[in-house]
Amino acid sequence: MKKILIIEDDQIVANVYRNKLVVHGYQVEVAHTGEAGYDLIKSFRPDAVVLDLVLPKLSGVELMKMVRAEAKFAHLPMIVFSNTYLTNMVLEAWKAGATKCLSKASCTPRQVLDALGSVLGTSGPAAVQPVIPEPRAKLTAPTPAPVFDMEFETDVRGTFATTLPEVLNFLRAGLKALSRADNEADRAQPLQELARHTRTLASTANLAGFAPVAQLAEALEAMLLDLGGKPASVTASTLRTAATAVDCLGLLFDKAKGIKEFDVSQARILVVDDEAFSRRAITQALEKAKLRSTVVEDPNAGYHLLAEGAFDLIFLDVDMPGMNGYELCTRLRALPRHKTTPVVFVTGLNDFEARASSMMSGGNDFIAKPFHLMELAVKAIVHILRGKSTGSK
Repeated sequence: MKKILIIEDDQIVANVYRNKLVVHGYQVEVAHTGEAGYDLIKSFRPDAVVLDLVLPKLSGVELMKMVRAEAKFAHLPMIVFSNTYLTNMVLEAWKAGATKCLSKASCTPRQVLDALGSVLGTSGPAAVQPVIPEPRAKLTAPTPAPVFDMEFETDVRGTFATTLPEVLNFLRAGLKALSRADNEADRAQPLQELARHTRTLASTANLAGFAPVAQLAEALEAMLLDLGGKPASVTASTLRTAATAVDCLGLLFDKAKGIKEFDVSQARILVVDDEAFSRRAITQALEKAKLRSTVVEDPNAGYHLLAEGAFDLIFLDVDMPGMNGYELCTRLRALPRHKTTPVVFVTGLNDFEARASSMMSGGNDFIAKPFHLMELAVKAIVHILRGKSTGSK
């Protein structure tokens, strides 16, 4: 019987994977901290390890470096769970000796079983490619859509539905505490706790089959982790975006049936901005969320694209020659297919007058320059998913 060690600080997620692996004939032990995991590797001597990268006391990357430093564990298969937005952390995981990297917010237990079968050379389901490819690895085909075990999903769905209100209430309370923090030192702990609970939400939502909830929660976790590394970046804007995302998570759960299979990466986004630097910053932020966009610098050209085709989200600069963003928004609202398409203004203005003008012209939201990249990415996902959940597109 092959022995598997799961190193995961969230007990619900750890228990889900342990139970699934035990049913399939594995002997399984669980550790909830990096330090405990390292001790169990030496005493339990597993045939493979499945671990999260974000762990208390000792991170997944630090743990792998320690393990790989010992000759007897040099070839121990280590399958890593990570947030797909944290590309630097994933790169560090590969360098530290990860055997495979899987997206925690989109991976299924079946994919974990397949990955274990692949690295252990055991019989069973055909091996799958890792969700997050090794850097510079050749991509031959898109990763197939996950196939959920319906009975398993039903059980996890019940647990998720029961715990979601409590998690959302915790996130709202945490954001209020963060808004009251007077200095950077006081922000560190709330940000860490918010990120941890959001990571749990992303994992359990994915296991329960609520893909849109998992997609948004994963992006929000990445934003909170970024802010945790730079507490000075916490602003009224980032707090407002985080609060909007938390509210949207509840809405997505209520409307899950209608958008369960929707993939935000397929959304059609238009960016209209006459400044090259601003356009690049917006597209870079969208790329972080695996979102593709059509970009134009001429507002008239943007209007013609809107008149000819459908989009799920529009980003507009305010100050543009010939036609400013407010005027363009007013005109596009007269187009039947774009009466309710979400519009976000990207502007250097951040006062009441700018906000009032954006709303009066038909805009849904605005973000001030310079903006936090993951904040814009989260804002984009919120508006895309909210638009789908309310049936506006």
